[in-house]
Amino acid sequence: MAQDFRAVTAGRSTTGGSVLATNKVLRNTYALLAMTLLFSAAMAGVAMATSAPPMHWLLVLGGYFGLLFLTTSLRNSVWGLVSVFALTGFMGYTLGPIISLYLGAFSNGAELVMMALGGTGTIFLGLSAYALTSQRDFSFMRGFIFAGVLVAFAGSIAAILFSIPALSLAVSAAFVVLMSALILYQTSEIIRGGETNYIMATITLYVTIYNLFLSLLQLLSAFAGER
Repeated sequence: MAQDFRAVTAGRSTTGGSVLATNKVLRNTYALLAMTLLFSAAMAGVAMATSAPPMHWLLVLGGYFGLLFLTTSLRNSVWGLVSVFALTGFMGYTLGPIISLYLGAFSNGAELVMMALGGTGTIFLGLSAYALTSQRDFSFMRGFIFAGVLVAFAGSIAAILFSIPALSLAVSAAFVVLMSALILYQTSEIIRGGETNYIMATITLYVTIYNLFLSLLQLLSAFAGER
């Protein structure tokens, strides 16, 4: 009986520790995500205030993947936090010229930007809340997301190189679906203990928000933009 009681107690202690660790990762992820989004928005504002020109897409990709590699390498140290802000600040800075472009190209540009921002927030909060409350395991989406992102990424490069507007819109629609799935998957990984590093979780969720916003903005401008 004593041994059984100790076994049950140890099991409860382990489970409780696992839940606490998961809650800590979740709490730290959302706290860091909020701070990086604010910093990213500030950098976008700086780019807009200084009339920064749009960056070449190769420079954007180089900066993103370079800083992503650096952050991944430093994810277990305090320098990983510095790298996260460098990455999200850089990506925010690239948004400034894009937003300015939409504001100047469309008479309802401000409305389009706010609609894209609102849509992004609604999708992110809604799907995150669903994943948190349902406690469902969305790990089965991993292969679909990985393959889909590769195909969509290749499609976006082709749309840029060959100037195919229809393909660009199709890629944007695909990214809305893929990023929505990624929100469910990443949130599920955190609450089920599959993701234990809040720095990497923050990057993934930040990227989903970034791509969601840009994709929605492009789709809205194509169907509701007034030149």
